[in-house]
Amino acid sequence: MNVSALDQNGKFVSAIQKEDLVIMEDGRIHQANSVRRIPANVLIVMDTGGEMRLAKSFNQTRATAKNLINALQPQDSVAIMQYHDKVEIIAEWTNKEEALKILNTKANFGKRSMFINALETATRFLQKTPLENRHLILITDGTDSFNKLSDRDAAMKNLLATDINVHVISYTQMEKTRLAPKKNVFMKGEPKPKRLPEEVVMTMPRGVQDLMSAPRLGSINTDREFLRKMKEREKSLDESEKYLTELSKDTNGEFILPESNEEMLDKTALVAQVIDSSYVVTYAPKRALKESPTGEVRNIEVSSRRANLQVQARRKLVVK
Repeated sequence: MNVSALDQNGKFVSAIQKEDLVIMEDGRIHQANSVRRIPANVLIVMDTGGEMRLAKSFNQTRATAKNLINALQPQDSVAIMQYHDKVEIIAEWTNKEEALKILNTKANFGKRSMFINALETATRFLQKTPLENRHLILITDGTDSFNKLSDRDAAMKNLLATDINVHVISYTQMEKTRLAPKKNVFMKGEPKPKRLPEEVVMTMPRGVQDLMSAPRLGSINTDREFLRKMKEREKSLDESEKYLTELSKDTNGEFILPESNEEMLDKTALVAQVIDSSYVVTYAPKRALKESPTGEVRNIEVSSRRANLQVQARRKLVVK
């Protein structure tokens, strides 16, 4: 598993030894067999679709991905996936410079959001080559146009059976903030309303673009169907936020919940720092995995024996 090592000032700590670490698996102490420092393999997954999006936009998602790539170490390998009406890998494993070029030329957007398919595809992609120090970064609100909850739970279990770290930069709080006034009967006026995502508006004729950006007066909303959809959207975002929080927590990843576009861009540096402060640690469980029934869950946590060393490593392991 990956172990992030920092000092009290949040700086990377070099020359970690296996004797510096204590591994706990279901309450039993284990000793590390090896501690290695190797470059990271980072798959960035961009959510660039969705029927109902207020804060989430193609340009913001792409800018966040760019910031992430720029913040990573030069020796890291990067791959990029996007999903909307379909799921597609737009960049296989490559260096940072090439990844940025591909991001500028191949990224696009669509109307739907195939989150579950993207999660399944990302897991298969990361597992198809014998890589270590693997990180999956999701830039998403986590909602799915088809909302198959059983498939979503299965996708999480598949990730928990791997050593992949899942980091999330979530749109959910920003979406809920923008949604709040729309789910009320009494609606305030908006000088600069956002009726549709910017990238969608830009594809429309000039006159329609002006109409979409025209000020909205205060009103009383009597459209019950619209209000119902707004409340359903809010519930979906709440469920998604809970799911994404648990996914990142149980896979030893970071969960970022920004409240603004600027904060989303700024927090990419934190995610990159966690990734690039990681060591790959191996140990042999005292109770072999082959002795476990399929689906057994093991809880693993790594702590530090060394003064002034802060270790971040905690995950669930589902035995296949």
